[in-house]
Amino acid sequence: MNWTDIGHIDDIPLRGARCVKTPGLTIAVFRTSENEVFAIENRCPHKAGPLSEGIVHGKSVTCPLHNWVISLENGMAQGADEGEVQTFEIRNDNGALSILLKAPMMVAAE
Repeated sequence: MNWTDIGHIDDIPLRGARCVKTPGLTIAVFRTSENEVFAIENRCPHKAGPLSEGIVHGKSVTCPLHNWVISLENGMAQGADEGEVQTFEIRNDNGALSILLKAPMMVAAE
């Protein structure tokens, strides 16, 4: 496992996301209104909707396709829905963000 730099917190809008692409997987990196940063697989467990395009509220994101709510903390579907997405550890060092990935998993940030 390696820490990989992915940019600065200011690169992510409040209550928004940006994506980090790895071979075979896209990771959505979210910034909450409280400036907390979370990283989860960018694929809703329901119908594979792009979670990075969803609405961030509190420490959750609502999928833009069918309104499933996914916890940014643990990747679990909320309410009556069942399913989960992979989560990734993020480090915030005075705004400089890095993500813990299996090496050499990282390809590009967008």
